Amino acid sequence: MSAPRGYKVAVLAGDGIGPEVVAEARKAAEAAGARFGFGLDWVDYDLGADRYLRTGEVLPDAVLAELREVDAILLGAVGRPDVPPGVLERGLLLRLRFELDLYVNLRPVKLYPGVSSPLADVKPDDIDLLVVRENTEGVYVGAGGTVHRGGPAEAATETSIETRAGVERCLRFAAAKARQRAGRLTLVHKTNVLVHAGDLWQRAARAVATETGVALDYVHADAACLYLVSDPGRFDVMVTDNLFGDILTDLGAAIAGGLGTAASANLNPDSSPSLFEPVHGSAPDIAGTGRANPVAAVLSASLLLDHLGERGAAAALEAGAVAALPGAAGYSTQALGDRIATAVAGGGSPD
Repeated sequence: MSAPRGYKVAVLAGDGIGPEVVAEARKAAEAAGARFGFGLDWVDYDLGADRYLRTGEVLPDAVLAELREVDAILLGAVGRPDVPPGVLERGLLLRLRFELDLYVNLRPVKLYPGVSSPLADVKPDDIDLLVVRENTEGVYVGAGGTVHRGGPAEAATETSIETRAGVERCLRFAAAKARQRAGRLTLVHKTNVLVHAGDLWQRAARAVATETGVALDYVHADAACLYLVSDPGRFDVMVTDNLFGDILTDLGAAIAGGLGTAASANLNPDSSPSLFEPVHGSAPDIAGTGRANPVAAVLSASLLLDHLGERGAAAALEAGAVAALPGAAGYSTQALGDRIATAVAGGGSPD
């Protein structure tokens, strides 16, 4: 008899509501594992505000070396008011993206039944798209600096770095996703103003579209914001650079009902590990109150299982979260997590 399938998953629960929502995501994933015949070996790591304030460490090299050896990483949230802005974001999140070469940020934008959108008269079928964001280049690489700091002649630069190789691999991933769906890919950029980077993206996108057979559309980033609000059905798979993707996906989360159902994956499709996290922040104001919505964390765990090849389990996790959404506001974090896990385990309604 063959040994059961098993996966080693690092857990970075983090700060604020992070540990609360991750606990429920783990519960749901374990229910999926029991149902579909695989095991999950969770390895907890003390990374976040508490460790930084206690030791001054954000992501020690020894811990990074251990993280390279796991199958996947599940992250809750990082950040707290008593830690200076950027310390954890750059030192933990961005460092993981860069060091592990997680060059794709995949964010589904999907309106689920039982969730209200701020857009009038939209139905769940009207908002169902993927945003593929380049994740390791652009202005986020930290190239630039400040001179004459604090004086009247102070000047700051932030240099965006785009490479043909980095752009092409992101486009190829997006085109593959488009081929799995409706065959439509929309490039979002600002080619009319960012003429160098925009030209690189557009030429590369045309080449990849021709090679893969997807239908390519182009929309300026500001127009894409307008269309996401006025005509979200225009988009199926969007691909864009790091900065535009960061902005567009928060707007996408808003039209799909808010950050409570917004999941994300930081992927290297060619190697392990990849990192999965809800889009929402650490929300320290509601930490410990039982009011945090764990659905985005559960949906992020669904993306994690899908990436590991457990597609049936991933679908069950998403279905369980969707089944628990109606009336979700009336349940505590743990109670909602219990409802989701029950649905995942039994394949039916949580009620």
